Amino acid sequence: MVTLVIIVVVGLLTGIAIALVSRWFGVEPNPVEEEVRNLLSGANCGGCGFPGCAGYAKALVAGAAKPGACSSQCAGAAEKMAKLLGVAVVHKEPKVAVVFCSGDDMKATRQALYNGINDCRDAMIVAAGAKTCAYGCLGLGACARVCPFGAIEINEHRLAVVHKEICVGCGKCVGACPKKLIKLVPKSAEIHVHCMNPVRGPEKFKACKAACIGCGKCVKTAPEHVKLVPGAALAEVDYGNPPPEALAEVCPTHALRK
Repeated sequence: MVTLVIIVVVGLLTGIAIALVSRWFGVEPNPVEEEVRNLLSGANCGGCGFPGCAGYAKALVAGAAKPGACSSQCAGAAEKMAKLLGVAVVHKEPKVAVVFCSGDDMKATRQALYNGINDCRDAMIVAAGAKTCAYGCLGLGACARVCPFGAIEINEHRLAVVHKEICVGCGKCVGACPKKLIKLVPKSAEIHVHCMNPVRGPEKFKACKAACIGCGKCVKTAPEHVKLVPGAALAEVDYGNPPPEALAEVCPTHALRK
């Protein structure tokens, strides 16, 4: 009983001390900073390059950042922020995340069955995952779990899929994928080469029927839009001049698709 009373008294005294120190030495909140923070999305996704919305708001007020870096900000909020701070908005080209893999369970083979912790990072430790293709999406949802907007789902065939209409391009999923299969690309690009495997075409086609086999048909048809990766049997889109959607029709494996 005595011990309990001592603990309660110490707790009360500590609380009082903290309150007094906070009152005497605490920093008064900056009303402009609070107003700026209220104009942000509150997602704390880090897509702006700062540690959360509070960090971005502080940088904006200090003049170390410009309005327009928040990819999830509602329409018109950046302009209001710019007017409040007396600066111009820096407009960024909208981007979205793309999973560069087509190897779901209908198209890709598996070298083993994985029955461990349901996380891509843990599965990666075991022989780079269960898929025969060492560059294939593991489909265990590490990217989906970190997305603050719910823009990624693992479909019924165990492949990560990004919903373009929901994704704001914050980039949190990019770092979550242990195979580095996710990239941020311009939202205006309609089709992508959904494969990252650089090995010879016949070899990777055995592992995945949806792999880019490096045949070069897309490059021959539209060299101004697509190119072959040097030293690899792999095509990639030139995102400085993205191809039209119709180009996907020439790809024999449908690796080049929406």
